[in-house]
Amino acid sequence: MTIKAGIVGYGNLGQGVEYLINSLDDFELFGIFSRRETLDTDADVYPVEDAAKYKDDIDVMFLCVGSATDIPDQATGFAEHFTTVDTYDNHSKVAEHRAAMHKVAQANDNVAVVSTGWDPGLFSMNRVLGLSLFPEPVQNTFWGKGLSQGHSDAVRQVQGVKRGVQYTIPAQDAIDQARAGNGQGLSKTQAHDRIVYIVADAADHDRIREEIVSMPAYFEPYDTTVHFISEEEFERDHQGAPHGGHVITTGNLQGHNASVEFSLDLESNPNFTAAAMVAFGRAAARLKAQGQSGAFTVLEVPPYLLSPQSLDDLLKSEII
Repeated sequence: MTIKAGIVGYGNLGQGVEYLINSLDDFELFGIFSRRETLDTDADVYPVEDAAKYKDDIDVMFLCVGSATDIPDQATGFAEHFTTVDTYDNHSKVAEHRAAMHKVAQANDNVAVVSTGWDPGLFSMNRVLGLSLFPEPVQNTFWGKGLSQGHSDAVRQVQGVKRGVQYTIPAQDAIDQARAGNGQGLSKTQAHDRIVYIVADAADHDRIREEIVSMPAYFEPYDTTVHFISEEEFERDHQGAPHGGHVITTGNLQGHNASVEFSLDLESNPNFTAAAMVAFGRAAARLKAQGQSGAFTVLEVPPYLLSPQSLDDLLKSEII
């Protein structure tokens, strides 16, 4: 089965999804939907407001737009016409987002796989796995050192911010404590700092800083430091997008300690997020082909649906 794909948005994530689709035998790119008239791509480009005209030509629509405002405002509109995949990353509102997408997708016989990527996404799957193994598990998640796409997008939504990035910095002593099985009571806010670098086109730095550090779900109550820098410094020092992290779960089984750890070390956050997104796009198309409808989180998608191979081929390959 060849999956015909569309892409909404053409930032770093959209470009990563385009590259992967063109590299995989089971995908075919229909086109990119954008507010911009011209893009630096060989793909067909369509006005995003005309997307619904092509609903019969696209099996999966990848929503490569920002989590802070774009996905909450736009995703249900696309789910009305398409099977969709998104990377919504506001953990505290994933349940709300899933419910909204489920209502629309199910009513229109579409599938919506929500909050894909690596966190939410792969980290979510590994948190559930780790917590399922021990009667009294202790679990900690650490992000970074790296650039967060969702938090950087949230920073850029603040009025007066021209360019901005946010780095998450974990405390090594907290990681060591978790690995030793002593992570009880270690909060994510204690174990991380958030560092923001901004190019501002407004002079009211105090107001911008306050809006960022007090932003619910994204920055409050973390220890957040905001630096205002020049355009030249931003270009020189903040063009990469590394990231990674750890999910560490420890427990005791009849007096024997055990530790389960899942780690990522990424040179390019958007490229890896795109890879996870495309894998779940394959799953979304298969769920739709099975007659399923409604919204699914990564916890509800059978892992074999992510693979380019069939279940029979996976079993024959002795992957189990």
